[in-house]
Amino acid sequence: MTAEPREGLRDTEPYVSPQLPVVARLNTNECPHPLPEGFFDELADAIRDVPLNRYPDGSMRRLREELADVHGWTPEGTWTANGSNEVLTQLLQAYGGPGRRALVFEPTYLLHRRIGLLTHTEVEARRLPEDFVLSGTDVDTALAVAPEVVFVCSPNNPTGNAQPLAVVQALAAALPTTLVIVDEAYGEFVPERSARALLETHDNLAVVRTFSKAFAMAGARVGYVLADPSIVGDLERVRLPYHLSALAQTAAIVALHHRSEALHLLDAVRRQRERIATELAVMPGVTVFPSDANFVLFVPPGDAVAVWQGLLDRGVLIRDMTAVVPGALRVTAGSEQETDLFLGAMKEVLG
Repeated sequence: MTAEPREGLRDTEPYVSPQLPVVARLNTNECPHPLPEGFFDELADAIRDVPLNRYPDGSMRRLREELADVHGWTPEGTWTANGSNEVLTQLLQAYGGPGRRALVFEPTYLLHRRIGLLTHTEVEARRLPEDFVLSGTDVDTALAVAPEVVFVCSPNNPTGNAQPLAVVQALAAALPTTLVIVDEAYGEFVPERSARALLETHDNLAVVRTFSKAFAMAGARVGYVLADPSIVGDLERVRLPYHLSALAQTAAIVALHHRSEALHLLDAVRRQRERIATELAVMPGVTVFPSDANFVLFVPPGDAVAVWQGLLDRGVLIRDMTAVVPGALRVTAGSEQETDLFLGAMKEVLG
């Protein structure tokens, strides 16, 4: 006899992003460039002074103050956690749960639906239009569903497009008692479309960001949210004690000191993204979707899974998205060398 898990849990497969020993790993949208050497020198000095025999600052005061300063917001309305996924989980712990519904517009980030499952939140899904761009019709849909939480992913993963700010604002205005979560994991790639601009006028908005993409710190696991202080107060009620380690807080603070250098890396990533999109578009039978993020979604001719396997056989790992967007694959904009390998392998696979 063994212990029985909760009903339905074992019907859910673990969430796994493959980490295979390949030459070019372009499946998880990591930044291909590390932060400059000065960051690591400052980080090494800062870590020497971290008292690991003591618990970290559970309120994360210094990190929240520095993030608030960067975004022109208040520390009381700023909150951090172990990656943006933990921020999203805390938001649903506070505003979702049994008897409450979250609305998602699919295809979108798979974790939105999954976190709903893990927090016992009912998830209501509606399809995005063919161009994947939200419109006033989707606001009407949200009004009809009347959920407690609405997810907007912008730029959307895996489609790559940023959503119109006017639609985000309309959602927040039409549903004043609903929490509108704007997942901006790739927001630094298109700052002019950030929902940060709406926070002063809509206290039911939560803008979620991460250090994993633009700050090249996927391994540090730091995410954060900008929201009304009342929302942050609710997150403090559901979080675990000392949930963000002293090492992670220190790494994030030092990264903010090198923010301009981190943002400079985005130009190199954008160049490879545009190069990938341009060269894929001229390959026979390939459909490419426009992207505002650090990846490109495309539909190859024929069997997409066979194309994915053909790339893997040549040492290039990308993401099979066929279960989310029929026939589609997603490739991260890597370094120039990684892009060379991907494009070369694609030409071979397509013959």
